[in-house]
Amino acid sequence: MAMNMKIRKIQAREVLDSRGFPTVEVELSVDHPQHAGELVVGRAIVPSGASTGEGEAVELRDGDKKRYHGKGVLNAVANVNQKIAPQFIDQVIATQAELDKKLCELDGTDNKGKLGANAILAVSMAFARATAQAQGVPTFRLIAEMFGSKGVTLPVPMMNIINGGKHADNGLAVQEFMIVPVGFDRFSEALRAGAEVFHTLKKILHNKGLSTGVGDEGGFAPSIPGENAHETVIQTILTAITEAGYKPGRDIFLALDAAASEFSTKNGDQITYNFEGKKLSSSEMNAIYGQWVQKYPIISIEDGLSEHDWKGWAELTKSIGAKCQLVGDDIFVTNPTFLKRGIEDKVCNSILIKLNQIGTVSETLQTMKMANQAHYTQITSHRSGETEDTFIAELAVGTDCGQIKTGSASRTDRIAKYNQLLRIEEQLGASAKFAGASAFRGLAASR
Repeated sequence: MAMNMKIRKIQAREVLDSRGFPTVEVELSVDHPQHAGELVVGRAIVPSGASTGEGEAVELRDGDKKRYHGKGVLNAVANVNQKIAPQFIDQVIATQAELDKKLCELDGTDNKGKLGANAILAVSMAFARATAQAQGVPTFRLIAEMFGSKGVTLPVPMMNIINGGKHADNGLAVQEFMIVPVGFDRFSEALRAGAEVFHTLKKILHNKGLSTGVGDEGGFAPSIPGENAHETVIQTILTAITEAGYKPGRDIFLALDAAASEFSTKNGDQITYNFEGKKLSSSEMNAIYGQWVQKYPIISIEDGLSEHDWKGWAELTKSIGAKCQLVGDDIFVTNPTFLKRGIEDKVCNSILIKLNQIGTVSETLQTMKMANQAHYTQITSHRSGETEDTFIAELAVGTDCGQIKTGSASRTDRIAKYNQLLRIEEQLGASAKFAGASAFRGLAASR
């Protein structure tokens, strides 16, 4: 799809993410196609992850301990302003793919380690935004044209209402406990149900004398006592769903992001999981997940095992993949090379999509297309270090992927995405569809 945008200005700056650490923002200006002399500006901010996969594209940090504890991004900003911008100013770019290809060639590394994925992605996203505005269409419409989709599907929100792992300091190994409201006709209704469960859970935690402070992604981060703390959390969430007036396993399911790479230890080929005070094998962890899926309405498990544990992942997929969505995040890192191996080895049946893991809009869409062809579900996802940027909301609708992870019902950096989805639902009007249970391709009906 030809865009033929003439780039006039690319300007990067250092701004802050939701954790108060620096990240890269880019403003990219193109000629207005109808009004000579006028410019159209697209702006984008890249997020940053806490629990990251080893295969992710490189997020360039300055390392100067005297600035932001070494987390400054002035070098990435300089790479945009001094290395990328001069290559593109006054150039006509025909397509998003052309821009992204040239950015990758300018970097010249496999992992974007020279210029930084944070520098490259900010330019890539800003170009998409500027192009959409120049064409007078919403960003999700532009993405739908590039992806070859209808761009009318509002995603199921996977709402992280209890935080653990690296997103909190409460002793829970599992990083995210999510509610998944599927049994509704509209996104706005599903979002309302999720928010009501969130506030009901807050009252339950308060009445138990537990903390209602929130973690990085807006979920509560209580310290749960007892040997079976994780099941206690699951049971507490089910109580909140019921008390909010909804039926677990019909209206609202549960999902987990174990982020198991963070509590695993690799010694040669041997991988051990440090879970609830025990050292467990892959098979023992898989047995726990199998019991939980049997016992509770859990419809999705992300990063249940380490990114290195391909054999364990294959066993888990074989054992419960027919009744639970098994999502690869750290093991795939939105990279088509890793996803291809997963498809061949029958590892997982779903992939988490994070733009900054791969570093350009085009490569993200390429990975999603590969997943579609292999009948893997896709979940558009935020990072724990987020911003007010709402690009992932547009990406979720534009690709009709049907699922989005963007945090709890608190913190503006999370709510911004939900509010944008509400606007898109309104904008689409009668053509808007809510993915609901269909996003899980029969799994909800089989539970």
